[in-house]
Amino acid sequence: MAGENGEAVRNKQVIFRDYVSGFPEDTDMEVRESTMKLRLLEGSNGLLVKNLYLSCDPYMRFRMTKPNVPVYVEPFRPGSLITGYGVARVLESGHPNFKKGDLLWGLTGWEECTLITAPETCFKIEHTDVPLSYYTGLLGMPGMTAYAGFFEVCSPKKGETVFISAASGAVGQLVGQLAKLFGCYVVGSAGSKEKVDLLKNKFGFDDAFNYKEEQDLDAALKRCFPEGIDIYFENVGGKMLDAVLLSMKLHGRIAVCGMISQYNLEQPEGIHNLTNFILKRIRMEGFVVSDYYHLYPKFLETVLPHIKEGKIVYVEDTAEGLENAPTALIGLFYGRNIGKQVVVVSHE
Repeated sequence: MAGENGEAVRNKQVIFRDYVSGFPEDTDMEVRESTMKLRLLEGSNGLLVKNLYLSCDPYMRFRMTKPNVPVYVEPFRPGSLITGYGVARVLESGHPNFKKGDLLWGLTGWEECTLITAPETCFKIEHTDVPLSYYTGLLGMPGMTAYAGFFEVCSPKKGETVFISAASGAVGQLVGQLAKLFGCYVVGSAGSKEKVDLLKNKFGFDDAFNYKEEQDLDAALKRCFPEGIDIYFENVGGKMLDAVLLSMKLHGRIAVCGMISQYNLEQPEGIHNLTNFILKRIRMEGFVVSDYYHLYPKFLETVLPHIKEGKIVYVEDTAEGLENAPTALIGLFYGRNIGKQVVVVSHE
């Protein structure tokens, strides 16, 4: 893709084909060639950007489902462009907060170049002494999710016990490291030996287990937490949540970040151990990261020094090229990714 001075250029895009039930497949999306003019309309306050990295996130599965009423997450429309979080460089700006050449992260299109019509939803990237791809994960939406969910929703205390499901993913790996730095005892679950090894040997978790190899999740949790769980960072739902309720301590807190085990089921699994909420005075709260974006500067102040000192590390799973974006996204729901799933659109 090349072009300047408003000439029409080729623009590769990922298009959503139709609503999905059950597990999504690569064929629910298609890569097409279109054209666009690299020029803003006069008077526009939008941004014309070149996309560099795209983020594959589990919440995108919600957007593939035919909407019910009320709609809390805007669905993709059949035949429309897939959109999501990404990192981009500004080619032209009509907004006072951005200028040509600036780097940003925020909501963008799954395409080579995008016209962003709501620049106020984007964050200018000021710190470029870390990998730019981190702004799709560690320093972007997933990182903010980890920070807000752990500190704002869970209200941790030093010395508490913390359990994280899907702990090697984009959010979980940071939650665990933040909890360890805060002085908590941390255990995570994941779906392969390789991921469990990462949790214990790279991210510094106190313990971890492969849920696929455990015949009895309740027994696994009691083995790891003989005195119970103070905080559960929930990414999975279903049978794991049911088992966790049996191991929660009095006044335990559960932050509900995601429930990836349920997203592709026609009939979601029920939870049976609900009386524990009463007997143990458990507080369980769902949250959406956009409610906490006002804390982003505080988040950067907390996390950036730890990254530069090597106290926080991050693992990414990188797919090269926009044409491989559908396969990368679908892989999330089969556990194929090791760490944060990123798509490289351009190395510039």
